Amino acid sequence: MRRSDREITDFEKMIDIVRDCDVCRLAINTDGAPYIIPLNFGMSVENGVLALYFHGALEGTKYDLIEKDPHVSFEMDCSHELYIDESDGMCTMLYRSVIGEGTIELLPEEERYIPLKLILAHYGREDLPVPAPMISQTMVMKLTVDSITSKQRKL
Repeated sequence: MRRSDREITDFEKMIDIVRDCDVCRLAINTDGAPYIIPLNFGMSVENGVLALYFHGALEGTKYDLIEKDPHVSFEMDCSHELYIDESDGMCTMLYRSVIGEGTIELLPEEERYIPLKLILAHYGREDLPVPAPMISQTMVMKLTVDSITSKQRKL
């Protein structure tokens, strides 16, 4: 990382950033250029390994691409604030971000309930039920994160 003064190396601080983000941008490999999609997500950490969960329709381009190559990258950012120092005219953006790589898989129907609850919990709605018809009509993806980096711009 070029700006080591902005780097975050503490895993728990990285997880805090992930918790504060609303959207994960997933980059899937194609034959020509990355296919990037913004997704809502849920998360879990077990034995020091971050897993991200996404949901969507039962079919589509992203699933076709994942079947060809399950290695993906992702990016999240939050805490955006424009900072202006009127004394010297300096202007910059404050932020916190994570970038990572991992392997994504499509989960079978019997493994979708808990990830769907994790997605709801991430948005503060763990109280909502996940009915069986919803599970059968919703694809769930699990991204097991292999590497993650993080940085922030703060005052």
